Amino acid sequence: MDPIAPRPADEVFLTAEEYEAVHAAVRTTAGSRGAGQTRTLNLLLEQWNEVVHEVDEGYGWSAPELSDDLACRTALARLWRLLPPRVRAIRQPELDEIDRRFHSTTVGWPGRNEQEGQWWLRRVPRRLEAETARRSAHGWHMGWDVMAFPKPEAVQIAD
Repeated sequence: MDPIAPRPADEVFLTAEEYEAVHAAVRTTAGSRGAGQTRTLNLLLEQWNEVVHEVDEGYGWSAPELSDDLACRTALARLWRLLPPRVRAIRQPELDEIDRRFHSTTVGWPGRNEQEGQWWLRRVPRRLEAETARRSAHGWHMGWDVMAFPKPEAVQIAD
């Protein structure tokens, strides 16, 4: 049996060294979350999942707030390469599924290469909630009018 291949979650036991390596990677790359709350790999994956759920339901905040919300995915990218190989193998399917959902519920920025790093920062939710019917010259509502390109047809705005 491949020592790195993941086993069902109820059979996975990390060694003390693996736990310490995961905690060290998180401390090194993700820091703490306001008021000194320590981040964990589980917390970052949960935050990423929650952001994707919110985007899928219809994102009601602004472009800068989405950028802030995506910080958990950026933190995951920084720490992922520092995780022990077996931990990455165990958790990769979970991250891949959340990424797949985000990709399917968002639209890529026009003219941007999806293969470059931090692809999640160059995507827009397919469904946006707006407080006002006012639109910018590019078709974005307030809070998204910072986007430097016209609103893609695939992006729907609900007033």
